[in-house]
Amino acid sequence: MKTRLRLGSRLVAATLVVAAFLLCLQLLHPSPVVVSVSGSSSETTRLPGFFAYRDVGVVLVTSFVLGACSTYLFLDWRAETERSPAEDDAEPTSKQLEVEDEPGSVTISDELLERRHREWDTIAPKLSQAERDIYEQILGADGVLEQRLIVAQTDHSKATVSRKLDRLEGKDLVERRRRGMGKVVFLR
Repeated sequence: MKTRLRLGSRLVAATLVVAAFLLCLQLLHPSPVVVSVSGSSSETTRLPGFFAYRDVGVVLVTSFVLGACSTYLFLDWRAETERSPAEDDAEPTSKQLEVEDEPGSVTISDELLERRHREWDTIAPKLSQAERDIYEQILGADGVLEQRLIVAQTDHSKATVSRKLDRLEGKDLVERRRRGMGKVVFLR
């Protein structure tokens, strides 16, 4: 996500430079104004301080692009500087996973993970053997695991894993979200 923002900022900065160059070029070199001297002949003359409609259009468009790019870069810089330095240096206390269909990320806190480990003795008797196998795989993966990896790490078929995950979701123990072509399972 940060890479996309950096690439976007660089693209906006490049657009800003091009717009500023075009604006300066247009202001320094206006188009010649054609002044008709007689009925059959015309003379091209540069009149100082006068611009053709095309010049005015170029100036307006480049000024708008220049202002929009400058505003975007300023707001991006301001958002970056408002983050506290402690946020950059702190060790992460939770496992995060980017989910493509939603902005942001799914966060599994260490507290939830520890609570689910403590509750395991009370949860396990209520689950079937297949549900226990799947739930243990998710717990062992720090609370987040792709559904295809659950199938690969257990002896259960795709259909069984899918049905058992439906049941675990019904018991409000896990949740599934789309990620690309597959799904990601995480603790609730």
